[in-house]
Amino acid sequence: MQNRLAFDSSEVIYHAQELLDAAANRYRITVQVANRAKRRRYEEFDSVDDPSMKPAIRAIIEMSDELTQPEIISDN
Repeated sequence: MQNRLAFDSSEVIYHAQELLDAAANRYRITVQVANRAKRRRYEEFDSVDDPSMKPAIRAIIEMSDELTQPEIISDN
């Protein structure tokens, strides 16, 4: 049986930990991730970019990348 996941779960955990370490308030960063995931879900509703990656996981990875790569436009 083929593995449905197109990403490594330990990588997602690492990115989530980076976000939590950088955040002053865990609740606020959790709400920001949820809002971004919700927005991405509705923006790309018709798009079939990567159906195996859930919007929340994609939001965690994107926001973590914004921390480590300041040239990416952040969502504040």
